[in-house]
Amino acid sequence: MELDLVALLRAAWIAGTLPILIASIPSSRLHSFHGLVLGFARRGKTMPSSSYKFTVPQRFFCHFYVVAVVWTTLLVLATLLYAYRMAPLVSEPLLYSTVASQLTGGSHIFSLHKSRSTPLEHRYLVWRSVFLLLLMEVQVMRRLYETIYVFNYSSSARMHVFGYLTGLFFYTAAPLSLCCVCAPEVFKFAANQLKEFIVKGKNQMPVIEFDWWGYMSSLMKLGWPSWLGAAIFIWGWIHQHRCHAILGLLQEHKEQEGEYGIPDGDWFEIVSSPHYLAEIVIYGGLVVASGGSDLTIWLLFGFVASNLIFAAAETQRWYLHKFDNYPSNRFAIIPFVY
Repeated sequence: MELDLVALLRAAWIAGTLPILIASIPSSRLHSFHGLVLGFARRGKTMPSSSYKFTVPQRFFCHFYVVAVVWTTLLVLATLLYAYRMAPLVSEPLLYSTVASQLTGGSHIFSLHKSRSTPLEHRYLVWRSVFLLLLMEVQVMRRLYETIYVFNYSSSARMHVFGYLTGLFFYTAAPLSLCCVCAPEVFKFAANQLKEFIVKGKNQMPVIEFDWWGYMSSLMKLGWPSWLGAAIFIWGWIHQHRCHAILGLLQEHKEQEGEYGIPDGDWFEIVSSPHYLAEIVIYGGLVVASGGSDLTIWLLFGFVASNLIFAAAETQRWYLHKFDNYPSNRFAIIPFVY
């Protein structure tokens, strides 16, 4: 089951990334394919009114984050309870190699080779999955807040129905990818707990203890890659929130003045799509926090990066076409590169 889940997730990320990479190849033979992929990816200001067939309102973005918050919360609770009961990080005699493994977070960072885990190493992988899911929870809860209170999508803003379905898939598969190393056993554990509850009833079930100190103590034992990744994640998280606030104010200005302005401030001073850049930084932080040893998370990052770079190129073209005085020193998404 574990192999099937991991293989399915990896195949899905590859299948989602390859068309974007092919469409990005600068070849006249691929012009039609590029237009097809671009049609699926366009939304909001970059979608012309002539392309409104098979579209849904852009305010449906909220659906992504409702699904993401509910699903990620369930995964966090199930994985945390499983980790606390079945994979505790208790003190025990350690060999030199195990101590070294602890100090580096239980894996060789940025190695894609998955070695056979010892029981202790596997427990670290389980708790690292909890850590990654908590970071994801922070991200999707903020995004839900922003879609409700920061962004004011106009009634004319649309997105392709294929993009809508892709978003729903993404926010289901992304949290699952962060815990895929232990998800099958977590699901089995949760199913057994549910069966026990049905058979015994509420009064016969053991009391669930919320030992917050025990949870924090276990998370604090994770190695430096997890905390370095968290720092990178928070850096991108803060800048994305700032950039979204700037875009939210522009949307209000458009509603009042009837004209979309040139965004400025924060990372908008150097790139046209800093909120996309921040998203790449956020998922890069998750890669680092994972220890860099999980190919599934790398493929998730590859999908995010390729998708956002492709979308940022179209946004850059829209800005240059829309404004004659658009700053010429702004790159599309990667500072001083692209």
